[in-house]
Amino acid sequence: MSDPALDALMLPFADRRLAWPGAGALFLRAREGAALHAHAPRAALVCEQSFRPEYDALQRAGFSVRADGDDAFPLVLVLPPRQRDEARALLAEALARTSPGGTVVASMPNDAGARSGQADFEAQLGPASVLSKHKCRVFWATTAGADAGLAADWRALDAPRPILDGRWTSRPGVFAWDRIDPASALLAAQLPATLSGHGADLGAGWGFLSDQVLSRCPAVTALDVVEAERRALDCAHVNLQAHAERVALDFLWHDVTAGLPARYDFIVTNPPFHALRGEPRPELGRAFIAAAADALRPGGALWLVANRQLPYEEMFDARFASARLVAQQGGFKVVEAVRGR
Repeated sequence: MSDPALDALMLPFADRRLAWPGAGALFLRAREGAALHAHAPRAALVCEQSFRPEYDALQRAGFSVRADGDDAFPLVLVLPPRQRDEARALLAEALARTSPGGTVVASMPNDAGARSGQADFEAQLGPASVLSKHKCRVFWATTAGADAGLAADWRALDAPRPILDGRWTSRPGVFAWDRIDPASALLAAQLPATLSGHGADLGAGWGFLSDQVLSRCPAVTALDVVEAERRALDCAHVNLQAHAERVALDFLWHDVTAGLPARYDFIVTNPPFHALRGEPRPELGRAFIAAAADALRPGGALWLVANRQLPYEEMFDARFASARLVAQQGGFKVVEAVRGR
């Protein structure tokens, strides 16, 4: 798929306004794409990415990739997200990971906050050089004029924090980070207390649905908490510790669409239907359903919530012995699908 922000990020290198340093470069929230292959020397680039599908794509493409780090580089590239606190913290992280006198380069789509992103960038690093193309902005500056105090304050903006009267821990940028998503709340309200055995929560986010399963279903003996965004999974780990003495918990940083590593008695999920960059991807939900069908034991049940208009019924008909509509409310539907024996 096209990636205009990545294309724009490579512009200063494509037209030789910037050069790759011999000591290497760091790419925060890195994404694989044609522009990266065309303009970034693989041997000189270290990629960091906390979203497992993008991490896996970079690894398959032969780039050096890891989830995080703390070392510094003379050049740091970054693709800030839309959520402003998270983006400010990431820009501050980029500055902290840049060697003295080094350069930070950032790119954002115009419709995802490029103007405010540039303002935040310049608040930390001073006046930036700017190019606009692909309906995006790329801006860069050296660390010579950086405001280290502001960067230190902003670096903590996406730290895990208490939400909802302190009952939960979450952080800016993860899905529904400061609230209970209404679709997940609807599914939780419909779950039967009879769920038992070894289950999984696919796309678990910061752990709300997992907590509801473990709180309401005393016969559950093990639960795999499966989430592609490591920043969310870290929060789920904190939020579910109260259940750890009674139930065997496993926290899997994993891309569900690649299949599941175990067999389950039941699965719950509120699958995504947008990709990392916000574009609609209804095939993601279908991939979650297929993965669940493959991983359920005979007679096992999938409990799923989705937007009412999403056409998942053909997947249920093809992959399950039976499926029933359990509830509809607020534009969402809850479905129970049972795998044949």
